[in-house]
Parts: sequence; C-alpha cells; structure tokens
Amino acid sequence: MPKWLNDAVFYEIYPQSFLDTNGDGIGDLEGIIQKLDYVKSLGCNALWLNPIYDSPFKDAGYDVRDYKKVAPRYGTNDDLVRLFDEAHKKGIKVLLDLVPGHTSEEHEWFKKSCEADKNEFSNRYIWTNGAFCGIAGHPYIGGEAERDGCYMLNFFKCQPALNYGVLNRTEPWQMATDDPDCIATREAMKDIMRFWLSKGCDGFRVDMADSLVKEDDEVKSATGKIWENIRQMLDEEFPEAALVSEWSNPECALKYGFHADFYLDHHGNGYNVLFRDGETEGGDHSYFKKDSNESPMRFLADYQHKYDNSKEYGHISFISCNHDTPRLTKTMDVSELKIGYAFLYTMPGVPFLYYGDEIGMKYLDKVKTKEGGFQRTGSRSPMQWDDKAANFGFSTASADKLYIPVDDSKDAPSVASAENDPDSLIHMVRSIIALRHEYTDLQADSDFEVLYAKENERLLVYRRGSLVISVNPGEAEVKVSKKDLAGVPSDFKGDLIYGIGSADLNGDELVLGKQSFAIFE
Repeated sequence: MPKWLNDAVFYEIYPQSFLDTNGDGIGDLEGIIQKLDYVKSLGCNALWLNPIYDSPFKDAGYDVRDYKKVAPRYGTNDDLVRLFDEAHKKGIKVLLDLVPGHTSEEHEWFKKSCEADKNEFSNRYIWTNGAFCGIAGHPYIGGEAERDGCYMLNFFKCQPALNYGVLNRTEPWQMATDDPDCIATREAMKDIMRFWLSKGCDGFRVDMADSLVKEDDEVKSATGKIWENIRQMLDEEFPEAALVSEWSNPECALKYGFHADFYLDHHGNGYNVLFRDGETEGGDHSYFKKDSNESPMRFLADYQHKYDNSKEYGHISFISCNHDTPRLTKTMDVSELKIGYAFLYTMPGVPFLYYGDEIGMKYLDKVKTKEGGFQRTGSRSPMQWDDKAANFGFSTASADKLYIPVDDSKDAPSVASAENDPDSLIHMVRSIIALRHEYTDLQADSDFEVLYAKENERLLVYRRGSLVISVNPGEAEVKVSKKDLAGVPSDFKGDLIYGIGSADLNGDELVLGKQSFAIFE
C-alpha cells in the first residue's frame, strides 16, 4: 500500500472544463498547471484527471485512440510530464484515468483486428466466427469490417471490447482467459501503465474495472486474477503507484489488488441514501436532506459490512460527485452540503472532491449533450473562477465556442465570490480538509466505530481513533445521554475541535443543535 494514500485527498479534474489557456474554448494541461496552487490551497494533495489521451471524443475521451499520446487539444506528452513535475514540486500526486475494457474503434489495434487476414491483433478484441453470428446477451456490431465476424461492444457503439477471455465459455469463438492472445491484452495494458508511470504518473483510476473478462462469475474471480497480476507488477516495479477502481464493490476490488474503490451512486446503496435518494415515493429521503427525517441506519446497513470486510485490504473512496453523477446542488442547499461534506472528509478511506463542488457549482439540467455526455453533461460545465470575467474566467473564447456553456443563472457561484464570503462553502471545505491532514485519527487508516445510531432518529455519533464525531442533519435539536454512547466514559468532557452549528458534551449528555456537526477530542 503506498503510504501517501493514508493522508490523500483527491481533486477530480475534468480537463475539458477546468481552464482554457489558448482560447479555443476547451480546457488544457497548461490550465491545470496554472491552478495547482489553487488545488493545494483547498488542502487537496492529489489529482485524478479524466482521460487526456488522443481520442475522437465520442465519449469524452473514454474512447481511446492512442493510450501513449496526449490529445492535441490538451497539449503534448511533454506538457503532461511538466504537469507531473510541477505537481510533485507542490506535494501533489497525479493519477491518470486508465480505460482497460475497450478502445475507440479508431485505435490502430482495432483497425488491424478488423482485417480479414489473421495478424497480431486479430484476437485483441472479442469477435464471433461469422458475420451472421451475433452475441447473445451483449451489444455487438456486424457488417462494418472485412473480417467475417461480429465484435462485442463494452459500452457505446464506438467502444469495441478488448479481449481478456471468457470464463464460462459456451460458443466456439469464445477464448479462454489463459489463451496467449488474452494474456497479450493484459500485457499491453501493463505496458501502457509502465509508459506513464516511468514519466512521473503516480497511478491510475481504472474505468469500468470489473468489465474485463466476459461471462465471469458472480465475484468476478477471473477479472480479479488479472488485477492481482497487475498489482504484482506494480508492487515490484512501482511500489508507490496507486490503483483506484471504478467497481463500487470493495469486498471484491480491494481483495483483487486495488488500493481504493469508489463508493458510487447506485440506487439504494449506502452512498445513495446519504445524498441522492430522491427517486423514492414521498419526496427525497436522503439522510443529509434537512427535512427528510431519515436515520443513518440504511447507510450503515450497507456501509458497515463493506468496511468491515475490506478494510484490511484497502480503502473505500467517498466522492462529493464525479463526471457521471449529478452535482449535489441539484437537490441540496449549502447548509445541507456543509454537514454532508464534514461527514465525507472525516470518514475512513481516500476521499475525492469533484472540481467546482467546493463552491457549490450547479447541475445544469438544460444543456445539450456533448461528446456522449447526455444527462451527465450538466455536471461537466466550465469551472467558474471569476464572476466578473467573461465565461467566469474559464476561457477567452466566444460563448458559442465553449466546450459546454457556462451557468448563466444570476446566483451562479464563483471562486472569487466564494473567497470573499466568510460563510461560503469553500472555506468550510478548506477547514475540514485541513483538520483531516492535522489529525491522523481522521485519515484513511484510522479506526471507525459507530457509537450511536438508531432507527427513526437523526443523530449519528462515530469514533475515529480518539475523536468523537457527531452529526445532526435535521431541523431540530437532538440530545443523547453519555451513557448511551457506546465506549464513551461518563466523565468524558471532550474539547470541541471543530463545529458547525452548536454542540455541547460537557454535561451528562450530548446536545446538538439543528443542522450541526461536531468533533470532540
């Protein structure tokens, strides 16, 4: 396990939308370099960049045309190396996005695989043995290649599935996971990883990490073996490189070699019921909605066993949002976000902050889809740096040339306006992340124990090391006797080291005012 992950707080940057320095309306690597001091000022000491590779951009760069070349719209390979170097000077690590399950249909591997004559890349992708032989249960394309076969898709039409084999084979064209051609696919991914790690990259966030082997078993054991093999390579050659999965199943992902796994917004899971449970009958039942009257029990029912069964292997990663998820401002106000963020950045694991969430950027639900974004496009709008500048300071291009339109609402937030408001979200984000860095008990490895949580009650109290943390997201004051706080001595006074709202633990009970959060030492 890379030691630096224990104190890591990541900032996710969608490169297209962060800062445009050449006036073409699209963010670039130079823009990220120029804002490294800003990232550091938030307390974030690591970056995750969405794909920066050469691509036709039918899926915002998740359709890779060349894994070893930076897309010209962002800059050059030398610019990316300079970003690594400048970030490292400031104590910031950089993860790239690895897309191992598919490439663009314009990738040279795929072009060769489409040829009628057998070659080195014929089996780099999953093909049937005839143009009229489809693939039951999977999307596929036929009739677009000289080759007599149909090929499997991993997601969009532009993303043919790379071939790591099929575990439970039922068709003659399916290949075993230990076939030399399937192993060659794995080795090609390792070669790509080595290429960037040797240039200064600090690791990878892995897209659709569980999608490699097809017809895998329930626990993805065959896909897991691939990641175990890759992790072995990293441990031997790049022991400080981090591997973070888009899997949202830490009990699998972490055992198979990932250092951290995202806690994604899957309906009904623990993360969803904290922030995004607005699709149920009777309104929004998210725990952090001030008027939901929800207890933390649904969250704990999902999270606790995932944490217990995976903590010895790695970390669960909470997110404020990401490029695939509506921003929390779609359903929550700043007062709710403050309590929610305080919780996120005091939990175990390695947390991620999505660009713009620190100022409460809005989800833009009326923008047109861009590069396969569809409903996700509203979370990918340009970063709002300065409300007094054209395009919020994101770009000098004309508005019609911007990658995605900026927020045109009168109350659109910006970094500049937030910095001048002592009660703004950005100051709260800075303060809680700073506290996380100051206290090792708040970092990734420190213990987590629930001290108080009950059905039909809003209060959640938990312990991180020697710290007692209490949460009341509701609209009414809550009280609990000290004797009902598991493991807390009756004479524990507790110094308040961080608070939102009002809190007291000096008497015989813990008292939390409405929408309050407190950390006692």
